[in-house]
Amino acid sequence: GLKADGTVVAVGSNYYGQRNVSDWIDIVAVSAGSSHTVGLKADGTVVAVGNNASGQCDVGDWTDIVAVSAGSDHTVGLKADGTVVAVGSNYYGQCDVGDWTDIRLPEGCSTEPTLAEQETPLSAAELAAAREAIAGHRETTISAGSFCTIALRSDGTVVAVGNDGSGLFYGWSDLIAVSAGLIHAVGLKADGSVVATGTNIYDQCKVGDWTDIVAVSAGEYHTVGLKADGTVVASGSNDSGQCDVSNWTDIVAVSAGKYHTVGLKADGTVVASGSNDSGQCDVSNWTDIIAVSAGLIHTVGLKADGTVVATGDNGNGRCDVGEWTNIVAVSTGINHTVGLKADGTVVAVGDNGNVRCDVGEWTNIVAVSTGIDHTVGLKADGTVVAVGDNAYGQCDVGDWRDIRLPESGSTEPAPAGQETPLSAAELAAAAP
Repeated sequence: GLKADGTVVAVGSNYYGQRNVSDWIDIVAVSAGSSHTVGLKADGTVVAVGNNASGQCDVGDWTDIVAVSAGSDHTVGLKADGTVVAVGSNYYGQCDVGDWTDIRLPEGCSTEPTLAEQETPLSAAELAAAREAIAGHRETTISAGSFCTIALRSDGTVVAVGNDGSGLFYGWSDLIAVSAGLIHAVGLKADGSVVATGTNIYDQCKVGDWTDIVAVSAGEYHTVGLKADGTVVASGSNDSGQCDVSNWTDIVAVSAGKYHTVGLKADGTVVASGSNDSGQCDVSNWTDIIAVSAGLIHTVGLKADGTVVATGDNGNGRCDVGEWTNIVAVSTGINHTVGLKADGTVVAVGDNGNVRCDVGEWTNIVAVSTGIDHTVGLKADGTVVAVGDNAYGQCDVGDWRDIRLPESGSTEPAPAGQETPLSAAELAAAAP
């Protein structure tokens, strides 16, 4: 975790020393690889700890860096002049970036590094300014996958090296968004068309005739596109009917799961297609929905009045949300569901193995997130609480301080004890 004062905290496996970040200062961005950790400093230099078997931590001489990304066995850095440097394993050519130029910089990024040569701890204001200088869409401008590297150029084209499946990015241009699935990648173009590359054994890359697309989602073995007229197209594996979306209309959002697809309609109703062996697609009677979340074998919908509906496998009680009120956010794990209330408390249902649902005493929470076997809550004072499986140290957050709050989050929760349903305006104001 990157703290507000530019220091870093870490939990989990430390077998290779990848958690040895306690002495880092003036950090403005971090990226974790399989067994190493990389930190970008405010002066444009880079630090790294952990497994260096392939030289992935040899970043000591890097300068003028504005973004970093750690892959499985390599590290990539985007420089202020739009060129790229890389170290580490090059077995698949994932470090062959020496001739890359004009790679798009993060929005608002200066062409010069910030506060060069500054090694003493920065003030909060200076750190905020440094973070702002590299903030923006850095996740979509350069990305190191497990065995490949992909970058979006300033002219809307894409460059890629490494093991990117069976396809390459030939002819891609005018891109405005990209989405990577398990074994394929999709790009949305400014003219509303879509391109795709990678393994195409299920025709998940068969998007060449798509037009007027405004959003794309790459699932595990299928691809979904939302059109400007509210209809939806899909390609790829359809063994469970997850691509049967051709009759959908008035859709405003889509979510591609593993074996099913969910669409939120403009009128607040929801449609779904695909595997329904656990009832995860039984959403036809839902109304007033403002957000949906598709789990592996269940689907959850947040209603405008702060209540929650769920359908699908309820073997562990993960869908027992019918009595929830004043919910402003939901998060679905594999075997449990968590809801954040407007008063800053948290509710949870489902399998409580490893006590992942023991959140009843939490207060002043502004954000929640569920893992497979643990649950984490961010408090209004910047501290963090966690419950659940800690086999890898994933719950060792008790000493974390000054964790960044959600952008729109209030520093105070809604009035404690408020259990009567809130108005739509109150719920909107309380939502983090």
